[in-house]
Amino acid sequence: MAQEESLLKTVKEGKMNAGGIVKKAAILGINQANREAEFHPRYRGNPNIQEAGLKMNLEHCFMNHRAPANGRYKPTCYEHAANCYTHAFLIVPAIVGSAFLHRLSDDCWEKITAWIYGMGLCALFIVSTVFHIVSWKKSHLRTVEHCFHMCDRMVIYFFIAASYAPWLNLRELGPLAAHMRWFIWLMAAGGTIYVFLYHEKYKVVELFFYLTMGFSPALVVTSMNNTDGLHELACGGLIYCLGVVFFKSDGIIPFAHAIWHLFVATAAAVHYYAIWKYLYRSPTDFMRHL
Repeated sequence: MAQEESLLKTVKEGKMNAGGIVKKAAILGINQANREAEFHPRYRGNPNIQEAGLKMNLEHCFMNHRAPANGRYKPTCYEHAANCYTHAFLIVPAIVGSAFLHRLSDDCWEKITAWIYGMGLCALFIVSTVFHIVSWKKSHLRTVEHCFHMCDRMVIYFFIAASYAPWLNLRELGPLAAHMRWFIWLMAAGGTIYVFLYHEKYKVVELFFYLTMGFSPALVVTSMNNTDGLHELACGGLIYCLGVVFFKSDGIIPFAHAIWHLFVATAAAVHYYAIWKYLYRSPTDFMRHL
């Protein structure tokens, strides 16, 4: 502790350059890790306590301790960067893909559907990226961060509804199944209200709502006479479900949330491919529009 206070005093007095500060801080970080390793259950009794401390220090670089019940996990700097980049790189492809479907539309209803789906897809990646940037660089602005975190959770509900919109709007449905066209948006609105009232209070309940909303329309879609594209739809749904494992593994698996982002991106790509292939025109027909 005395060493940390000495470094802080040196910095305040301006007696050490930037390189020296970084080097000294790194040494102190390893020393701190060495002290923690002596009492850590995983490393207690290790004959090479310095090696154990170094491993522990590296772990702290790529993953923090698991969050307490009903508390938020605090990502490391590297995890923050990964969380931002894994969705930021998908914003432009999402915009281009949305415009592509709109260009392939034959009628007004297809254009509206392409617009709805595209807005949901783009909003997911944009809001997620902005939230993670704010959480990383502006975490001291608690109100702003909290607001964007709520938006990040809300947009997931509307993204799920938008992902089903092409299947519910452009395929022939029975009288009962047709009600799902508006009911799924009612569920999205209900999810938004839930976020306003109970944000981060009941995480298991929130996850249950996401999964329920994701699977409910699938029961209707599978009952359609035309089943083309359902294999891709099911495959994308399975990828989302597998990704939930990482979504709930912050503090257990390094970069868990960034890995979850990659699962989301992969599943969204599979669903986009199915929508393009089975509900809109082929690339050769697209060339005729140019």
